[in-house]
Amino acid sequence: MTEYGSTTEYGTTLRTVHTAHLTPAELVAIRALLDTAFDGDFADEDWEHGLGGMHALISEDGEIVAHGSLVQRRVLHRGHSLRVGYVEAVAVRADHRRQGLGGRIMDALERIVDGAYVFGALSASDTGAALYAGRGWQVWPGGLAALGPDGVVRLPEEEGTTYVRAAAGRSLPDPGAELFFDWRNGDVL
Repeated sequence: MTEYGSTTEYGTTLRTVHTAHLTPAELVAIRALLDTAFDGDFADEDWEHGLGGMHALISEDGEIVAHGSLVQRRVLHRGHSLRVGYVEAVAVRADHRRQGLGGRIMDALERIVDGAYVFGALSASDTGAALYAGRGWQVWPGGLAALGPDGVVRLPEEEGTTYVRAAAGRSLPDPGAELFFDWRNGDVL
């Protein structure tokens, strides 16, 4: 197993690891955590969206109690294709919430954004929005769209829930122009 980082704090261990280096048992445990945390409203497409990138995992006594992943997405902005780190599948087990674990997950993912991407993006639920806003993530004020199989698909329902954060030393794109995300099955953003 290749780990990219590991720290222990207050009896919990945070690891960052690529999907390719997670064991089958870890993948099963992460999916179970997400299914429970999202009250059964975590679809197979949502699971697929969180794979293929970096994962931040917090374990206690060998059990995964918090998770988040960061996957690469392509976003067109003013005629340029930008490499964006997209945050997915952030969850903390119910009996471990309000202990700072979500913040630790985001610290790890934000370090990856800072080192590898132009900016970070995510779609926040009502319950998760405060965590992201408190960390300096901003609601994208411009338009949102996706490049679908049949052309451009406008995403007005995602406006107001899509957050962005500039990578360290960079600035955010011009909010006067739309962001065109790459297409994927299920929820596009």
